[in-house]
Amino acid sequence: MVSQIRRKTSLTLDAEALDCAKELGVNVSAVAEAALVKAVAAARREKWLAENADAFAAQSDWHARNGHPLADIIAAPGGASWKS
Repeated sequence: MVSQIRRKTSLTLDAEALDCAKELGVNVSAVAEAALVKAVAAARREKWLAENADAFAAQSDWHARNGHPLADIIAAPGGASWKS
């Protein structure tokens, strides 16, 4: 997700944390970028889950009524719970 194109931005950060980071040689830009990438991924995941919640509920309801169509071959733990 991270592109090679860089864009300058301005951040307002806690002064003590910034001073400690500088003192310890922490690359604040790299840390901020990694945190931003992680936050964007989490936000996209949450958005996708919310957008698809109705489909998940419908699938769950269908499975509750009919069992899982592959229940006989599911080898994972809990596979037997899919059987009607």
